[in-house]
Amino acid sequence: MAVDVDAEQDFASKKKKPSDDEEKRRKKIVPGSLKKAVMRPGGGTAKPADGDQVIFHCTVRTLDGVIVESTRSQYGGRGNPTRLVFGKSKMILGLLEGIPTMLKDEVAMFKMKSEMHYGEVDCPVAVSESFPKHDELHFEIELIDFFKVKVISEDLGVLKQVLNEGQGWESPREPYEVKARISAKTGDGKMIVSHIEGEPVFFTFGKAEVPRGLEMGIGTMAREEKALIYVTKQYLTHSPLLPEVEGFDEVQFEVELVHFIQVRDMLGDGRLIKRRIRDGRGEFPMDCPLHDSLLCVHYKGMLMNEERSVFYDTRVDNNGHPLEFSSGEGRVPEGFEMCVRLMLPGEMALVTCPPDYAYDKFARPANVPEGAHIQWEIELLDFTMPRDWTGLNFESIMDEAEKIKNTGNGLFKEGKYELAKAKYEKVLREFNHVNPQDDEEGKVFLSSRNSLHLNVAACYLKMGDCRKSIEACNKVLDTNPVHVKALYRRGMAHMAAGDFQDARDDFTTMISIDKSSEPDATAALLKLKQKEQEVYRKARKQFKGLFDKKPGEIADVTSDTKEDQNPENDKHSSGDETISDGDDGEEPHKAADPMPPPVGMFSRFWPAGRRLFTALGLERCTIL
Repeated sequence: MAVDVDAEQDFASKKKKPSDDEEKRRKKIVPGSLKKAVMRPGGGTAKPADGDQVIFHCTVRTLDGVIVESTRSQYGGRGNPTRLVFGKSKMILGLLEGIPTMLKDEVAMFKMKSEMHYGEVDCPVAVSESFPKHDELHFEIELIDFFKVKVISEDLGVLKQVLNEGQGWESPREPYEVKARISAKTGDGKMIVSHIEGEPVFFTFGKAEVPRGLEMGIGTMAREEKALIYVTKQYLTHSPLLPEVEGFDEVQFEVELVHFIQVRDMLGDGRLIKRRIRDGRGEFPMDCPLHDSLLCVHYKGMLMNEERSVFYDTRVDNNGHPLEFSSGEGRVPEGFEMCVRLMLPGEMALVTCPPDYAYDKFARPANVPEGAHIQWEIELLDFTMPRDWTGLNFESIMDEAEKIKNTGNGLFKEGKYELAKAKYEKVLREFNHVNPQDDEEGKVFLSSRNSLHLNVAACYLKMGDCRKSIEACNKVLDTNPVHVKALYRRGMAHMAAGDFQDARDDFTTMISIDKSSEPDATAALLKLKQKEQEVYRKARKQFKGLFDKKPGEIADVTSDTKEDQNPENDKHSSGDETISDGDDGEEPHKAADPMPPPVGMFSRFWPAGRRLFTALGLERCTIL
């Protein structure tokens, strides 16, 4: 039965939205240039549409029956049917118009004039020069199948057909560990390799252990999903697990994604590894615990020895009760908390941890030897978010601030300065949104904020960052220039940084403001003098002989300075004393600076050198 395809074009156009290029090509169609004769009816009512992969055999003949080309082996072809994706693949105009009119298993003969096949002007499909592209031809098409596919690679080298939908939203990605049942067939259906029975294939995503195209397809699958993944030659890369598929033009993989485990390298060096062995509730990372959340976990700790000796289990050693702790308080080893903070409620993970992130820097259980590598099996039961301060009255806000500050104080006493600083800074961030309503509240608020800034300064000083410690003290002194404790702490930071004159100014200012601070200031000045003398002695030793007169090098050097004798021992602590805040006081009067000595050429270009020379008594140095 011969049918003019023009009558069916309206139906085909409703099944798919043509692209701009396809629309331009259709405008060139001349009525009667494409005709169709159904040779074998198909089944069902569905017809191919945009986004479908169509699988068909094609045999091209001249009008007198001479076969020009064919996909069928009996006519000289390879025996593999053609696969194209509507809306993506390049197709001759006759097939672009004709195939959407066919049913599954239908066989039809399309009579095409040259402009409907390879004779079309600017035809997107290339053909050999011997092909009669200017002749009217018959195209015999058997539509084997069609179905929706997911285009994995833009060049259509990797496509996926979903057979059974999976569970959940997540797909494996690097460096997940994957278990999958996999079989591989050639394009004509011959089995190459099968791992459907027995143990699934196990591989690490991103390690090139399976062909690249297969891994790309699996990377779009959900847990328990079953799919066919079509991979062409350029994506059939060498792989240790499936070497049998190399060398084929196209391979069809049938994959059932059994399971995959999220593997997260927490440090980037392979030492602290978190493996998720059970999914949690919610979406990562929005539903993970925040800083200061109260976490509730069950965990089992094991030594990484042959016996996997269990040294603690909350379900056994804690009377079945879970462990509760607040994140950021340092109550559990660092590696433990780093991993829990990336878990969802209900999630279970297996954590492998090196000693320096486990118990070598933490209170070590009696049955855990020093230097032990640890494995924790952790289940995050749930967590409680930190309290939102929005809408709280001033008294409640200050109560919350005091709680967090006390936690920071406890961490500071334990030597966990970074964690303590984070607590203080959290309160300071919240204070940015607090507006005291009267003078009394303002005084309480200012006092609390200054105290927090000074605690931050103390943390920075302990951590060796003197400049940031000074900056924190300055925030207090900007609001209260006669704050004795801020002057003392800034002076200690200046001393640690080697800015001795700035330190001396702060300590002497303390005495002028508040006489009760004189013992602490005097002790600090004595320590400052010791520091200066220590630096002086080291510099003299290091530069001994450097400035001896040498003809043509350095001249006019004067150095009459004698080494000071060692001062008496400092009987005061290193600067952690608690100093009460001063209320009022006058700024000290400073003596006028004497006339500065002449500045030598070397000092102009190296200011730090000038300070050193001055300390050594080498104020005048001329380069000849």
